[in-house]
Amino acid sequence: MKTMASVLALAICLGILCGVGNAEEKYGIVVYTGAKYDSGSTEFLKQMSPQSAAYRTGDSIEKVIAFYRKQPGFTLVGDSTKEGAMFRKGKMDVTVQSPWMDTKTGKLMKDTLISIVTRPE
Repeated sequence: MKTMASVLALAICLGILCGVGNAEEKYGIVVYTGAKYDSGSTEFLKQMSPQSAAYRTGDSIEKVIAFYRKQPGFTLVGDSTKEGAMFRKGKMDVTVQSPWMDTKTGKLMKDTLISIVTRPE
């Protein structure tokens, strides 16, 4: 019985580790855990830069900003505010904002938007 419990515990640990190792990436940028792809905002961003993507999360902007502050290779551009921050990694910019304006509806959205955009050369 102890062996079965040990095997089960090992399997759970491996599953957790594999989940962490499989964090979603877009253009070499780690996407905030649990954020969902937003096709409408991505479509708008792609008009400015073809290598762009947008994600949304119900988590607070403070939590998302803290996540990107901890990512290796990221530099905060300017100051972060209670409404947003911009990070840079190589030729990629990551903007975090809340609230934000939905470009299709003009509606003010209260969740957190994460925009990943390749800067033009």
